[in-house]
Amino acid sequence: MSMTIAQKIIAKHLVSGDMTPGSEVALRIDQTLTQDATGTMAYLEFETMGIPRVKTEFSIAYVDHNTLQCGFENGDDHRYLQTVTAKHGVYFSRPGNGICHQVHLERFGKPGKTLIGSDSHTPTGGGIGMLAFGAGGLDVAVAMGGGAYYITMPKMFKVNLTGKLNPYVTAKDVSLELLRILSVKGGVGAIVEWGGPGVATLSVPERGTITNMGTELGATTSIFPSDEITRQFLAAQGREEDYVPLSSDPDAVYDRVIDIDLSTLKPMIACPHSPDNVVEVASLKDVKVDQVCIGSCTNSSLLDLLKVAAMLKGKTIHPSVSLSVSPGSRQVLTMLSDCGALSDILSSGARVLECACGPCIGMGFSPNSGGVSLRTFNRNFLGRSGTKDGQVYLVSPETAVASALTGYITDPTTIGEPVSVTMPEKFLVNDSAVLAPVPAEEYEKTEVLRGPNIKEFPKSKPFTDSLNAKLVLKVGDNITTDHIMPAGAKILPYRSNIPYLSKFCFEVCDPTFSERAKAAGDGVIIGGSNYGQGSSREHAALVPMYLGIRCVIAKSFARIHVANLINAGILPLTFADPADYDKLSQDADLAIENIFSGMESGSITITDRTTGHSFTANCSFTDRQRAILKAGGLLNYTKEGGQ
Repeated sequence: MSMTIAQKIIAKHLVSGDMTPGSEVALRIDQTLTQDATGTMAYLEFETMGIPRVKTEFSIAYVDHNTLQCGFENGDDHRYLQTVTAKHGVYFSRPGNGICHQVHLERFGKPGKTLIGSDSHTPTGGGIGMLAFGAGGLDVAVAMGGGAYYITMPKMFKVNLTGKLNPYVTAKDVSLELLRILSVKGGVGAIVEWGGPGVATLSVPERGTITNMGTELGATTSIFPSDEITRQFLAAQGREEDYVPLSSDPDAVYDRVIDIDLSTLKPMIACPHSPDNVVEVASLKDVKVDQVCIGSCTNSSLLDLLKVAAMLKGKTIHPSVSLSVSPGSRQVLTMLSDCGALSDILSSGARVLECACGPCIGMGFSPNSGGVSLRTFNRNFLGRSGTKDGQVYLVSPETAVASALTGYITDPTTIGEPVSVTMPEKFLVNDSAVLAPVPAEEYEKTEVLRGPNIKEFPKSKPFTDSLNAKLVLKVGDNITTDHIMPAGAKILPYRSNIPYLSKFCFEVCDPTFSERAKAAGDGVIIGGSNYGQGSSREHAALVPMYLGIRCVIAKSFARIHVANLINAGILPLTFADPADYDKLSQDADLAIENIFSGMESGSITITDRTTGHSFTANCSFTDRQRAILKAGGLLNYTKEGGQ
């Protein structure tokens, strides 16, 4: 049978299930990664399982989100992560070593391997030929313990690339063009494979940018072939032995094929407040710019920043613009310094930030009130920058630099002769900031250090066959995990403290939500289409669960979030008739009857006891998911012996 690249890797790692699209499959996981904003909870969950050592080929914890230490909280979390990973057999990437996806691509990613990470941009690994998924922390904890990772078998999309990018047109522009074509929900339920002759013109860092941004499509993951370009990159990183060739069969069948001629693309820009609000950069040339941020897991590679340095060399940024540059890894920063490119960046007036996520998750460098901020990041959700009325645009590094120099949104193709940089034949390899775990025989005497901000994993309630609950919140379409559980310097330090974190739940939509949800006892949330898009943060499910939310009814859900709701013991349902959404009002009293038989049949009747209106909600659960919900969540199910 002919197969795509993703199908070949799935078949090789299949534990159980049928590879027919829509069926549930269980996959063996080779590698896991966590980051500190989601990692503390993942390791608290792993400890609760009582498994002494991880059972994957390789697991690593990165500290890259909460690096701004304004109190004891983040420092305590870092200490906890360093000690708990050492004890349980997980490698630890110290603060300052770099952003998880950039470092993993450089040092640990392997073609043909499976990877799940407690960060939604884990599909960056697809740039090197990995089958890499973003997942909730509990799914990662289960995989570290040797359990399978369960997904719905995706459809297969192919993006067929021809031609070659023109100067100052970049991989970021390719991603933005696909978002323009498909939208933020156009990739839901699909794996996006990149192929065609144009692939050979893209380096591994450029491929990583594209697979990183595939997350914004709602795609299950994205993947490139593993070819001669991949081999050269791995050889330059001193690990050519990790290379294996990977390609789809010539007659592989795809559910959809999208053709993009690279030579016809223009510099693109995503306008506030969605990654798919895409237009050509040239159409916004009169928009004044206040701030420019270059970096994030999308565009912080050595290739990106060498181009930035070459464009800035001998120039000074516009007086009205504040420019930050965040190298993606210690390797990138050191090599920029050694070749003199760092001096070119600094001499322009730019501020160089730590090798971390930083401004991308609202951890510093927020724009001024109402400020226009151009960012080479992957998300521009409302308020994510830390400034509620900030106007955030997503651009390539080249567009970012051109605009920083002129003070206005500027098409980089209009500013002069293009710069030319080349990838090094050898990267500087120094993994001294990656700490190995203690030997297994030292497990018993290795102490895990916990600070007062680290609280126990919240307890969920098993389901009974009926539920009476208040409609606590009604929200619209494209509600993101940033709406549900905001990021930023004020909130991120409390990711291991669910009781305190709960004060900020849905703060962007309704500052009274937390208190009203607690007062309601059992609660229901009503949402529009694509509910829960964005980050993999399971806190967007755990915190509502802690506040008493038992059910979310939406027009449709984002993939990772619906899995996190089930893992947290929250019942996700979709409207059989979307018109029923308009008939419900906040604070209504809802009765949900015959839940268990409804989960079996796929149809549950709900009555609004305030108005007498009854409507039907649909669900589609596997036997395992039904068992998880009945148990009150994946952790309860696992402790009861579920697989």
